Amino acid sequence: MTAIKHALQRDIFTPNDERLLSIVNVCKAGKKKKNCFLCATVTTERPVQVKMVKVKKSDKGDFYKRQIAWALRDLAVVDAKDAIKENPEFDLHFEKIYKWVASSTAEKNAFISCIWKLNQRYLRKKIDFVNVSSQLLEESVPSGENQSVTGGDEEVVDVYQELNAREEQDIEIMMEGCECAISNAEAFAERLSRELQVLDGANIQSIMASEKQVNILMKLLDEALKEVDQIELKLSSYEEMLQSVKEQMDQISESNHLIHLSNTNNVKLLSEIEFLVNHMDLAKGHIKALQEGDLASSRGIEACTNAADALLQCMNVALRPGHDMLLAVKQQQQRFSDLREHFARRLASHLNNVFVQQGHDQSSTLAQHSVELALPNHHPFHRDLLRYAKLMEWLKSTDYGKYEGLTKNYMDYLSRLYEREIKDFFEVAKIKMTGTTKESKKFATLPRKESAVKQETESLHGSSGKLTGSTSSLNKLSVQSSGNRRSQSSSLLDMGNMSASDLDVADRTKFDKIFEQVLSELEPLCLAEQDFISKFFKLQQHQSMPGTMTEAEDIDGGTLSRQHNAGAPLPVSSEKDMIRQMMIKIFRCIEPELNNLIALGDKIDSFNSLYMLVKMSHHVWTAQNVDPASFLSTTLGNVLVTVKRNFDKCISNQIRQMEEVKISKKSKVGILPFVAEFEEFAGLAESIFKNAERRGDLDKAYTKLIRGVFVNVEKVANESQKTPRDVVMMENFHHIFATLSRLKISCLEAEKKEAKQKYTDHLQSYVIYSLGQPLEKLNHFFEGVEARVAQGIREEEVSYQLAFNKQELRKVIKEYPGKEVKKGLDNLYKKVDKHLCEEENLLQVVWHSMQDEFIRQYKHFEGLIARCYPGSGVTMEFTIQDILDYCSSIAQSH
Repeated sequence: MTAIKHALQRDIFTPNDERLLSIVNVCKAGKKKKNCFLCATVTTERPVQVKMVKVKKSDKGDFYKRQIAWALRDLAVVDAKDAIKENPEFDLHFEKIYKWVASSTAEKNAFISCIWKLNQRYLRKKIDFVNVSSQLLEESVPSGENQSVTGGDEEVVDVYQELNAREEQDIEIMMEGCECAISNAEAFAERLSRELQVLDGANIQSIMASEKQVNILMKLLDEALKEVDQIELKLSSYEEMLQSVKEQMDQISESNHLIHLSNTNNVKLLSEIEFLVNHMDLAKGHIKALQEGDLASSRGIEACTNAADALLQCMNVALRPGHDMLLAVKQQQQRFSDLREHFARRLASHLNNVFVQQGHDQSSTLAQHSVELALPNHHPFHRDLLRYAKLMEWLKSTDYGKYEGLTKNYMDYLSRLYEREIKDFFEVAKIKMTGTTKESKKFATLPRKESAVKQETESLHGSSGKLTGSTSSLNKLSVQSSGNRRSQSSSLLDMGNMSASDLDVADRTKFDKIFEQVLSELEPLCLAEQDFISKFFKLQQHQSMPGTMTEAEDIDGGTLSRQHNAGAPLPVSSEKDMIRQMMIKIFRCIEPELNNLIALGDKIDSFNSLYMLVKMSHHVWTAQNVDPASFLSTTLGNVLVTVKRNFDKCISNQIRQMEEVKISKKSKVGILPFVAEFEEFAGLAESIFKNAERRGDLDKAYTKLIRGVFVNVEKVANESQKTPRDVVMMENFHHIFATLSRLKISCLEAEKKEAKQKYTDHLQSYVIYSLGQPLEKLNHFFEGVEARVAQGIREEEVSYQLAFNKQELRKVIKEYPGKEVKKGLDNLYKKVDKHLCEEENLLQVVWHSMQDEFIRQYKHFEGLIARCYPGSGVTMEFTIQDILDYCSSIAQSH
């Protein structure tokens, strides 16, 4: 590389007055390797120009030629690609980016270092060096003002320094005085050497002449040293004199320090004493209030509350280090503890008495509500107790044991009180629902076992005489054979009370109002008690805490939480859980009483489950909007599970009873009882579920019921012997279609269309089946004609067949005069009238369809005569108008 560098310097750069500083062997990245050299050069003339030249070996000979040159000031970025790993690639950013690959990483680094030095020395515009090792740049930092820029072969570039004016003048004078300086350099050098010797000699003589002055200076220095010794002696004597004064001043300073320290300690002691006195001194009035204060009066409660707060502040004061070791502090703390214990006992005893007295006072008012469906109002009791709310908060923070004891006593007393009130309340509700007398009340309070419930139900049936519900009545329903639908409906009314009579509507409306009143009374009672517990016992009921253990039960897409057994111990994970547990303990009888009431309502009439589902869903929705995890929301949700099960059971029972229906073999069927019952159910349900939250439950029940109705109508039709299958299907699906059209149930639109289609299909089937072949011989004759045409005989040639000539046609037509046709139609009308029931009133519809079908057959025969016997003059002995007149007169006569 050194030989190449010298060759390039000699052949290319020296003729251009340039000096080569660094060289690197490169080729372009990503292409075929065509080696060339990048050279960093500077001009020898001032001002210096720095260039970067690309030199390439000539293709014709073994010499190099200059290909392209860039000014270094045009270089913007030098990208070394990787500052850590060795990488021979690098980029130079001029007006465009040039990508190069060096023959070695060392050459690349030396070249980049040279560029960095030239940039530092000659350019005002700094070049950006990217991905270049900082160590490489640090090694290239110039160490002195005159350090040169070096290339790859360490060639030194001399630092140029411009002469000042004086130096130029001296050189000019010297050059003028020595004319031989240029022509004879040796003579000029000898002359300069002689002059230098003369100057050295003059300097030596000058030094020797100054020796006397040096001696004089030394004498003066000796005298000065003597004066310094004298001054030091005087200073030593002064120091001895001041030593005693220093000792006295040190004693005074130490005394002042001790006085200051004593004052500081006194101030701190006074501050500590004032702190203890201000924060640990309880006023006598507060002490008296805690010991003897009246807890029954409002003024006494306020005084005790203020005293308790003051005592709590004194006990909770943050003592400074060491205070707890003071005897007075210990005694004061013990006094506070005694006061706290004494007052806590007084408060707990008084509140326990208040709880007991409340139970007695409320018991005396139960008689007033025994005949009214209303729960006693606890607001006065809550109002009186809320005066002690701050004291309960104080007790909770100072003596949690007594606080828990009061909580337990409150739950015990109030649970017994609420149990009596709620049970009496539900007994009144049951009496109002069943209409029983006071004496029959004992049956509603029997133990809740299966046998007892059965006995209760039997007694209720015996006393009221009208409590047979839809479920029990459906078990008794059967199709009674009778020609008269009115007697059949009457028998159904006598057996099950299932028709929408005024009595049933009144009973259900009464039950709905009573059930709504029960829920409306329970809801504010629970909310008021929960709010009171939160305020009185200082429990946060709206904080976001994890709920208690629940088991989820899915009800048709909705999830309800069923609480675990209230009697089982539950871990208290938050104050919100504690409120819930207290509510469960206090109102433990609400859920079983509600379930008993629901069971009673379901036994009275299974359709009551519709009312209960709507009412209960609305109250659950309301409670969950207030607090989804509250006791009321959870309890009503659990009860809603039971109501939903009863509703599903009611639907299942109706479907099961449809399947168990048996028809009489001797009487016509008519409208099936479960079809009429579906109409009643749908009408009742639409009135109940109007704008209800759980409309989806009803829609699913509709789907199950209508499928059951469709399947069992077809089943009964297939089993019918007296009434034709098409009549059973036609009448019942017409009734279903009319019901769905009237009620406009959106979820049953598909079933409505299906019912209409089935009605239409079976009407057409029955018409064709009943009409049959009214002109039997004529029909057989033309069937033969059509058979001959089907065999390939032309229609106009059929009359030449012996069995189907004009004489045979006239003979057959004469057998069906108008009188015989009318007689046949009259018999058909009587037959249809015998098959159809009166309730659906489809006789005229069926008769009109038969008339149309008969006319269609008549036109078919006329067409065959016109095509097969053209010009014969043969016609039927009656016309279409005759058919219309026959049908009209027959219908009017009946």
